[in-house]
Amino acid sequence: MSIRLADALKIIDAATSKARELGIHVSVAVIDAGAHLVALQRMDGAPPVSPVIAEGKAVGAAMFLRDGAAMLTMANDRPAFYAAVSAMARTRIVPGPGSLLIQRDGAVAGAVGVSGGKPEQDLECAEAGLNAL
Repeated sequence: MSIRLADALKIIDAATSKARELGIHVSVAVIDAGAHLVALQRMDGAPPVSPVIAEGKAVGAAMFLRDGAAMLTMANDRPAFYAAVSAMARTRIVPGPGSLLIQRDGAVAGAVGVSGGKPEQDLECAEAGLNAL
């Protein structure tokens, strides 16, 4: 099972709504279970590099089957393994808060990545996006 475009757009809408509430500007990427981009949005005023970072966070979550904070721990604890797997990705993987897996019926359907705020704000926006499903 994979994430559908309509659901990806719901996630993005909720995540950017949370960003506006927090007074920040972010980019939100939603990818499918195969780590392919489904939808990406950069809010006006979001940092120019934030779309690439948001996608890298989401791709990493999907490839490693864990959220961004857990990926950061793995990157620090097992740098050689992390580097080897990262080199296999079609885009750079970015560990750290702000990415979460999208799960349906116990299976991974994709991931969301957010970039543009502080790490805890990115995570808050990603959580708001998932809560929209």
